[in-house]
Amino acid sequence: MKIKEIIIVEGKDDRSAVRAALDAETIETHGYGISQATWERIGKAAEGPGIIIFTDPDYAGEQIRQRVGARFPDAKHAFLPRGEAEKNGDIGIENASPESILEALKKVHSCRDQDDAEPVFTKEDLLRYGLSGEPDASLRRDRMGKALGIGYGNAAAFLKRLNRYGITREEFEYYGETLFPRDYTEA
Repeated sequence: MKIKEIIIVEGKDDRSAVRAALDAETIETHGYGISQATWERIGKAAEGPGIIIFTDPDYAGEQIRQRVGARFPDAKHAFLPRGEAEKNGDIGIENASPESILEALKKVHSCRDQDDAEPVFTKEDLLRYGLSGEPDASLRRDRMGKALGIGYGNAAAFLKRLNRYGITREEFEYYGETLFPRDYTEA
C-alpha cells in the first residue's frame, strides 16, 4: 500500500506502529500542546502532498483531530476502532496490529463542508438500524463505524461523522442491511 500524504499521529510510538505497517512519512503532534514548529511542518505537508489525521480513538485523540482538522479543513481522516487499539487498558495507535492500521488507512475519508450542504443522514436513520434508542446501540455504532471507517462515537458524534466524512446513502444502507438484517424501518 502506498500513501502519498503525510500521516499526522500523536507520538513516536504511534509513528513506529504506522511505519511497521507501511512505508509512510509521519508528523507527531506530541499531544494536544502542538508547538509552533510542528504546526508549520503540518502546514507545509498540507500544502504539499496533503495530510491524513490518524489519532488515537479516545477523547484526547478526538480533541487533537478536531484541532488539526479546524486548521486544515482539506485534511483526510483515518479512524482506528477502539477495540483494535487497546492493550492492557491503554488505548492508542501504537497498540494496533499492522493489519488494523492498513485497514484504517484504506478507509480514509475527506470532510464534507457542512456549512453549505444539507445533511444526508438524520436521527431517523440511526433509529432505523438500532444505532440509537436501543440497549445495544453503542455496540451497533461501534460495528457500523468500523465497517464504514469512521470510528466510534455517541449517537450525536456518529451522526456528525456520517454527514462530515462523505459516507454515501448506498454505503450506509449496505452496511446497515448486512450488519443488522432485522427490519428497523418501524422504529
